[in-house]
Amino acid sequence: MNPSTPPPAAPATGRTSGPSGLLAGRTILVTGVLTDRSIAFHVARAAQEQGAEVILTGYGRLSLVERIARRLPRPAPVVELDVTDDDHLTTLADRVREHTDHLDGVLHAVAFAPPGALGGNFLSTSRQEATTAFEVSTVSLQALTAALLPLLREGSSVVGLDFDARQVWSGYDWMGVAKAGLEACARYLAAYLGERGIRVNLVAAGPLRTPAGHATYGEDTDPGQAEREWDQRAPLGWRSADFAPVSRACVALLSDWFPATTGEILHVDGGAHAVGDGGFHAR
Repeated sequence: MNPSTPPPAAPATGRTSGPSGLLAGRTILVTGVLTDRSIAFHVARAAQEQGAEVILTGYGRLSLVERIARRLPRPAPVVELDVTDDDHLTTLADRVREHTDHLDGVLHAVAFAPPGALGGNFLSTSRQEATTAFEVSTVSLQALTAALLPLLREGSSVVGLDFDARQVWSGYDWMGVAKAGLEACARYLAAYLGERGIRVNLVAAGPLRTPAGHATYGEDTDPGQAEREWDQRAPLGWRSADFAPVSRACVALLSDWFPATTGEILHVDGGAHAVGDGGFHAR
């Protein structure tokens, strides 16, 4: 190259100068923050650390969610949301507009099943209990996304939290059925929203020590033993107290670094999904 010839311009990245971080300049709505041991809390924190503006939704006693929000690197506003309340959903976009005029991403971290739908009660679960699990844990993904469509821009990302629904887990019962529905719901949303440039993906996490995590195990199962078995089975190992791998995966999908990925289930479980029940013992 002639020394007097200027070097070629760097390829365009679609990014503009400004604050650093994977989510710099992006505004993310995070649902499902119950305590600072919720996966959603760790995603919200990681998102802020990567430059995002974060808005939380809360259900029930908002004062508790607001207190948890103050434990984030930067306090985040909290919007009330019951995903089974039509009025809440109808007014959600307007109430979020009190804090922002757009959204670049949404984390769906909402799931619930009545005790009668878990813990080995599959055959005796009532129709109402099963319906509740399905409405809160599955239908809510479509309901939440549809309610926020007026705010979601092209290039936005919707990420949901999953637990591998390809097989039966002891005690998970109707929540397992609901998660299978969630996976199908995410694929249909990805298909319908692709023309708008909106991506929809799930993160299937390994078991983590969350308030709801005990539902993953049967009532007669020692969670510590279950965690050890998962760690032994996973080729990379697994630490149930470490939220960072899952929160970072969610942040990556919420960013613009996966512009052509939608309808996907990203497993963040140490690789346990890739091996049989007997595990992989090359380590």
